[in-house]
Amino acid sequence: MHIHILGICGTFMGGIAVLARQAGHTVSGSDENVYPPMSTQLEEQGITLSVGYKPENIPADVDQVVVGNVMSRGNPALEFVMNRNLPYTSGPQWLAENVLKDRWVLAVAGTHGKTTTSSMLAWILEYAGMTPGFLIGGVPGNFGLSARFGNEPFFVVEADEYDTAFFDKRSKFVHYRPRTAILNNLEFDHADIFENLDAIKKQFHHLVRTVPGRGLLVVNGSDKNLDDVLQQGCWSQRESFSLDGDQWSISNVSDDGKSFDVYLDGKIEGTVKWDMNGSHNRMNALAAIAAARHAGVPTTHGCEAMAEFKGIKRRMEIRGVARGITVYDDFAHHPTAIEETLAAMQEVAKGGRVLAVLEPRSNTMRMGVHQDSLSNSLQAADAIYLYQPEGMDWALHEVSQQSEKPAQVFDQVEKIIQKLCADAKDGDQIIIMSNGGFESIHTKLLTALEQ
Repeated sequence: MHIHILGICGTFMGGIAVLARQAGHTVSGSDENVYPPMSTQLEEQGITLSVGYKPENIPADVDQVVVGNVMSRGNPALEFVMNRNLPYTSGPQWLAENVLKDRWVLAVAGTHGKTTTSSMLAWILEYAGMTPGFLIGGVPGNFGLSARFGNEPFFVVEADEYDTAFFDKRSKFVHYRPRTAILNNLEFDHADIFENLDAIKKQFHHLVRTVPGRGLLVVNGSDKNLDDVLQQGCWSQRESFSLDGDQWSISNVSDDGKSFDVYLDGKIEGTVKWDMNGSHNRMNALAAIAAARHAGVPTTHGCEAMAEFKGIKRRMEIRGVARGITVYDDFAHHPTAIEETLAAMQEVAKGGRVLAVLEPRSNTMRMGVHQDSLSNSLQAADAIYLYQPEGMDWALHEVSQQSEKPAQVFDQVEKIIQKLCADAKDGDQIIIMSNGGFESIHTKLLTALEQ
């Protein structure tokens, strides 16, 4: 069967492409933005990529078109598919019908931490010898791929609340019907499709309704918004986690964050010794360990697996070191995620300087929804460099003026690089935060620093 994917280089649709290829299908796809790591991953899988949404990029022998949620009416390729009456479906629906059916699905939902927690959970199951399938919105270091068909019955899926497709405005995760579901946290995001926080809570409750009575919800016990969701009705088993005080908790965190104990119902279950940093990652690990236990992995094994967890591309990923200056790439694009990332960077810096570079690229950020909280989220940095992209609805100068730390706004990537080269010194950590390619600033900066 020949499957063509519209919007193939998005993290989710790229994973769908990999799964379809591993299932034996011929796979091709089109996208406007083709850049690593997704483009590299797809090409390595033997998947043909076309740049642009031209009707002629859709092969004549196509059997089914899978439509990404980036596509909207009026798009030339989409109009071609509909006018020719070609069979089409959404990515989540294709996944549900062709991969998840009859499998033990472990879904990870939440505003933040989905990719990291999904990667941790898949790795714990792999460490336990279960060879799970997975679809993750990033590339886990332990696997080198964002998706894998795996062995039955276990399949880990990053459960995104964003809408499914132009013809299906339900959240993606309502298609997955998990037996084990992690609810990591819940905040207002995706202002381009959700009117308010209550609209997101409603979608999360749709997910809760799909978990069977014998299934398990692993819920962040310190998140009031998740409490509101569950008060609408909960018919499954439930376990809560938090840094302290819930069924699953953490204690004895070392000064460098490299070690902590895991407790269940007040009793120590194991110790995690790893190379990750940040309280948010410790919470992610706790949730993954709890979910894996539901699938049959003893807690001690889950803790041991974390010692070999290699992280995820674009999550505090070291891109290189030049002149003693370390350059990191991170996907953070929401004030809470930015704040948590910078707090984790301070653990890494050990008293050294953290220089934060931010591209506010997400639709929600560009609309100015988080305008009032953005400056506060950046204050754990020692210096702040803000990129003002074209077409944004508001000016970042307001953020720089509110900042207690030195903050500057730039309208060109080259100017940011010039300033960083002048400011940075041996021992500094530069963290670049964006949910896009950011004009390859990481590579350009490292080259400039070396020169």
